[in-house]
Amino acid sequence: MVKRGSDELLSQSGVTVMAPAAPHHADNNNQDSAAKKVKLEQNVGKPSRVIHIRNIPNETTEAEIIQLGLPFGRVTNVLVLKGKNQAFLEMAEEISAVAMVAYFGGCVAQLRGRAVYVQFSNHKELKTDQTHSNAQSASAQAALQAAQMISNSAGAALVAGAGAALQPANGGTEIQGGPNTVLRVIIEHMLYPIVLDVLYSIFQRYGKVLKIVTFTKNNSFQALIQYPDTVSAQTAKTALDGQNIYNGCCTLRIDYSKMTCLNVKYNNDKSRDYTNPTLPSGDGDAHQLLTSGGVLAPPFLGLGSGLASPYGVGVGGVGLPAFGALTLTPASPALRALAAPPMPLATVLLVSNLNEEMVTPDALFTLFGVYGDVQRVKILYNKKDSALIQMAEPHQAHLAMTHMDKLRVFGKAMRVMLSKHQTVQLPKEGQPDAGLTRDYSQSPLHRFKKPGSKNYQNIYPPSATLHLSNIPATVSEEDIKEAFTKRGFTIKAFKFFPKDRKMALVQLMSIDDAVAALIKMHNYQLSESNHLRVSFSKSSI
Repeated sequence: MVKRGSDELLSQSGVTVMAPAAPHHADNNNQDSAAKKVKLEQNVGKPSRVIHIRNIPNETTEAEIIQLGLPFGRVTNVLVLKGKNQAFLEMAEEISAVAMVAYFGGCVAQLRGRAVYVQFSNHKELKTDQTHSNAQSASAQAALQAAQMISNSAGAALVAGAGAALQPANGGTEIQGGPNTVLRVIIEHMLYPIVLDVLYSIFQRYGKVLKIVTFTKNNSFQALIQYPDTVSAQTAKTALDGQNIYNGCCTLRIDYSKMTCLNVKYNNDKSRDYTNPTLPSGDGDAHQLLTSGGVLAPPFLGLGSGLASPYGVGVGGVGLPAFGALTLTPASPALRALAAPPMPLATVLLVSNLNEEMVTPDALFTLFGVYGDVQRVKILYNKKDSALIQMAEPHQAHLAMTHMDKLRVFGKAMRVMLSKHQTVQLPKEGQPDAGLTRDYSQSPLHRFKKPGSKNYQNIYPPSATLHLSNIPATVSEEDIKEAFTKRGFTIKAFKFFPKDRKMALVQLMSIDDAVAALIKMHNYQLSESNHLRVSFSKSSI
């Protein structure tokens, strides 16, 4: 007998066999792959506890397949056919499988950015072949064990049936203590700043994010995130609750909100309505920039020429030199099997409202270099009060944006926001540029290129007091004061470190002066072999 569809694939795997729903008829030995696909699709309407998932990415894990089914009920078995781009998921109850197929019949499922197709299998259950039981992967067993823990802690299946799963939020109804389309997210142990775009990139993996509102309450950073349906919200909550955005910190604590619909008035760095990109930013200057000159229409349109492929292609797995890979990591080791894959995050910043008479690529490199290793700087040729700055790591871009948005630089309040693009392209040969684009990828002035550098422990917001280092023993307090004075700065106070005269604090008259002084005095030559290192200080004199 020639097996068809899923039977043929499973018999090749040598791991698991199916208990058929009904006897099969012989197929033609010359049946091509297109015909097999048609036969598979004809089985969509036959309910079964076993679900067939097609077109999965090659690197898909058992945990990711389980995540698709977990919101609908308890998962009892899983099989991923490596190299076949297919998987099978067995639910404990047929009603759970019905809910899952019904839901994904109207909402395309995605794995790692790729559309996958969900349908009933033509078999009633997945049975492990005892002669190949040892072939069942450890990762599958670990994923099933973790899923079982989640199901037990929930006390019941997350979705009772297809009808409940597909009900969208009703703006006039308040739901308390149960599944909802709005999640309340609290970030604990927030050692590093988390911005709205980071949350969006994480939560959009589990469904279409409609709205996000961020705020601080009881000294903790919180967010409300709205999905179009309860299944997406439940999927996100199940997958992300208790996980860390960065290794060892920024832990997500997720509950259902009492609200069922968010009212967003502004699209800015605190709130965003992805269904209404025409909302104002709440800041006249910023909104004028966003809507003028074709530079950037809110919130996600292109930046025009000179840019690489759009943000979203993926730069996952980026390493963060002091604290490991930028990825969601479970706070509980028992849930590590369900860890989400690394997320693509932006490294390019759009900087606007610059003093075009004073700002140069070198000045921006020095200033933004306080918070990360700047790779490229591009002052826009047709709008010289705006620039694109590419950082080495997504986290560095977020740090720079958090600390320097609305910072006054050379008399103007600079605006900093994430760009949706991955890289800043260098000008083509013969293209007019006038020195406005610079590549700093090989610069010796990068502060964070050495893993474990102490510079990671000394990142502070802009202040009127600067930290000076690399001062040779032959240079006195008067020498340093004179150097600052010659550059036009008035020193309010100065102090060497008592136990290390290679370092000192210098206090300027204002934060504006300190910013300008950092730009002009960083890398100032003090002797033949010593150049001054300048950063912002957390202390005052």
